[in-house]
Amino acid sequence: MNKCPRCDKPCVTSKENQHRPFCSEKCKLIDFGSWANEENIISRPVNSEDFYED
Repeated sequence: MNKCPRCDKPCVTSKENQHRPFCSEKCKLIDFGSWANEENIISRPVNSEDFYED
């Protein structure tokens, strides 16, 4: 079992959990709000090399 990236509660990441990787819709919306308010940012520009696996 994995942990919710928002609240650290245990959560199931299978297809049955429609809010995955979050434990609930609440955590999902809180995280989305953080991105929408620009509280979270990507630290550097995305390079084409980022899409290749080693």
